[in-house]
Amino acid sequence: MIASQEVAEMVATRQWSPQATKRLLRAKETPLLIMDRGVLEQSYDELRRELPDADIHYALKANPDRSLAEFLSVLGAGFEISSEGELDLLLKLGIPRNKIITSNPVKPPGFIKKAHSAGVNLFAFDSLSELKKLATDAPGSRVCLRLSVSNEGSEWPLSRKFGVETEQAIELLVQAEGMGLEPAGITFHVGSQCTNPDSWVKAIEKSRYVWEAVGRKGITLRVLNLGGGFPIRYTKPVPPAGDIASAIKNAVRSMFPEGVELLVEPGRVLVGEAGILVTTVIGKAERDGQKWLYLDVGVFNGLMESIGGIRYPMAAARNGATTPWVLAGPSCDSFDTIASDVILPELEIGDILYIMSAGAYTTAYASHFNGFPVPRTLLV
Repeated sequence: MIASQEVAEMVATRQWSPQATKRLLRAKETPLLIMDRGVLEQSYDELRRELPDADIHYALKANPDRSLAEFLSVLGAGFEISSEGELDLLLKLGIPRNKIITSNPVKPPGFIKKAHSAGVNLFAFDSLSELKKLATDAPGSRVCLRLSVSNEGSEWPLSRKFGVETEQAIELLVQAEGMGLEPAGITFHVGSQCTNPDSWVKAIEKSRYVWEAVGRKGITLRVLNLGGGFPIRYTKPVPPAGDIASAIKNAVRSMFPEGVELLVEPGRVLVGEAGILVTTVIGKAERDGQKWLYLDVGVFNGLMESIGGIRYPMAAARNGATTPWVLAGPSCDSFDTIASDVILPELEIGDILYIMSAGAYTTAYASHFNGFPVPRTLLV
């Protein structure tokens, strides 16, 4: 059986020898998601270094693996959650209650009640109906208003479903105080995989307007939650985290008072590049002049984001002349097509393919559709 240290060396050096591949297969059946502790720690340290004044709350939805969450907790991360399932996981790990927040603006009443009873004390909202639930099931809690902001430059916009505009935001924060809740601040999200630093600047500027307006009404806000959305590199270049962080720091420094409580909810940027999805070729075909490879992982059991435009880097354990391929998953649904024009060598049934930067929103989205397994996770 291949040792975890040997897997770690394979991950670190990106050396996919046939011998190492065979040992890997004997150790774990594919599909398998390998998560590299070293890359996780580097990603966390970089974000902490670039945004030293912000409390980091890992968005657990990006990858809810128990061992990964435990590792990030040891590094010092807090967590952002949306459900009883996520809450139960963190409580079993013994995560301190003050390290857990929930930023989903629409929550089941049962979750609100359970989170409040467990000691969670920061909730997001963006409607009067949500305020009524919070006043009933989490009385006295700190609440943050979800502001609608531009999602320009993001691969996965989130602005349509959540958030309110400035005037309604001011009104709701005033109503929150009148209902016995503590208006703590403002939260926003610029969209997932956002490559436009100016989106954060505009969101911070919009937040300042609301912040000052409610201040004139006698309400002192303290929390500015910058959300997530920080991008990682797949097959296209993205701005360095430092560039986005500099834009954020300059905007906060020029628009907000000293001592503002900054929060950030990274998901993809912490775990994405740490993950390598190991998959096996299970079929080959030629159709209408195109060469097809069929893998034991696909859209439904791990690569859902591929239908939204995410193009994953690929690496093979075989050398040779390359050619374009269409990659598809194992299910009987034609929707299960991962990507076209993927440049790879001639692979055979049983060969291994490595899908890089696959640590975020792969196992989290995966289902057992058609009876195929969700990739197991190995933290090395």
